[in-house]
Amino acid sequence: MNRQALVIDDEPDILELLTMTLSEMSIDCVTAENLAQAHQALKQQKFDLCFTDMRLPDGSGLDFVKTLQKQCPELPVAVITAHGNVDLAVEALKSGAFDFVSKPLKLRMLRDLVSAALKLSPEKPHVKERRSRDRLLGDTGLIRSLRGKITKLARSQAPVYITGESGTGKELVARLIHDLGARTDAPFVPINCGAIPADLVESEFFGHKKGAFTGAVADKQGLFQAADGGTLFLDEVADLPLMMQVKLLRAIQEKAIRPVGGNEEVNVDVRILSATHKNLTACVQEGSFREDLFYRLNVIELAVPALRKRQADIPLLAAHILQKLAAKNQREVPLISAAAMKALQAYAFPGNVRELENILERAMTWSDGSTIEMDDLMLPAHHQHITAPDSESPPAQFSSQDLESRLENQERQLIMQALEATRWNKTAAAKKLGITFRALRYKLKKLELD
Repeated sequence: MNRQALVIDDEPDILELLTMTLSEMSIDCVTAENLAQAHQALKQQKFDLCFTDMRLPDGSGLDFVKTLQKQCPELPVAVITAHGNVDLAVEALKSGAFDFVSKPLKLRMLRDLVSAALKLSPEKPHVKERRSRDRLLGDTGLIRSLRGKITKLARSQAPVYITGESGTGKELVARLIHDLGARTDAPFVPINCGAIPADLVESEFFGHKKGAFTGAVADKQGLFQAADGGTLFLDEVADLPLMMQVKLLRAIQEKAIRPVGGNEEVNVDVRILSATHKNLTACVQEGSFREDLFYRLNVIELAVPALRKRQADIPLLAAHILQKLAAKNQREVPLISAAAMKALQAYAFPGNVRELENILERAMTWSDGSTIEMDDLMLPAHHQHITAPDSESPPAQFSSQDLESRLENQERQLIMQALEATRWNKTAAAKKLGITFRALRYKLKKLELD
């Protein structure tokens, strides 16, 4: 049996175009010229997909989207907007629309949208929440709320801007949104925008043609093309050069890119997720980040909480990390003494979950027996403390400059250890650190170690 679509528009030409296009994709259409007819159709049968115009004779398509979110949350609904009316489209996405298309309708974009919508899993939200719970660990209210939002965002194509301090797990959140959504069978391509030299950013994003510049000995596919059909995760997006921000904005708007040295545009279908530990609003105000790009990326903002705000999750996280480390090093999983656990839960963790992983890996190395003691943790002598677990008192305060300085010192120490262990073989050191040679070269310059 063919899939069923409900199409609501008061323009006969639009109804005819959508009906013909969907019919070619083996989708049967029920058409409605107003909201009254649409509500009647919903009472009579179930649908797999819905299109609605934003302006209808008897009401607003936006209100219809909000109603569907309450009555049929599993039904993907796409809105049809007038050309250039981005504000209404963004509002629709925030209200729960799966995606939007602008008039005049482009058949390629329309088909891509329909294909993605029909791939949405019929799983109930609580099933997806359980799947995310196995990867985004924690039982505190903050984490449960975050998992619920991830489940909802996975059913949308809206750009999501993920905020949070370094080490909180922003890439993990992005991967979950991808894996639980319609694009799960297509690539998830993460980009650390701060690790790419400024003169290579455009080539990395869009690819290049042979002979485009010195060293371009062959055609090269960019990361946008690598992510076609899937998700592009722009980590540390605040570090993009202004010149590249303009080209990124155009690529997002047109869903097409032009390789460096190329004459023709290449169509790409990607969902954009982005993140940074910086205050992007402040970057816009100071002029280092374009306001129009900010609003394109920040359709929906998702905050990942700092570890110090969910102290009760530390025992669960620690147990999981130690299991992974033990399996990696082929040894028994160590226990953590009560005193050591108390110390961990009283620590402010400026580096968040990533710092917890580093501390436990170091503690496993130094521990003499089967139990990690407080001394094995080697917490900084003058480290920031927070109040006892589950206390209502506010966490200790420290400036972003303090945090940045601490993280840079830790990063510098880890890089020096890797370089010394490999006798300053940078290729081997990069492999040991789990980063690319290019990323290591960038960090050496940034930390003034070269």
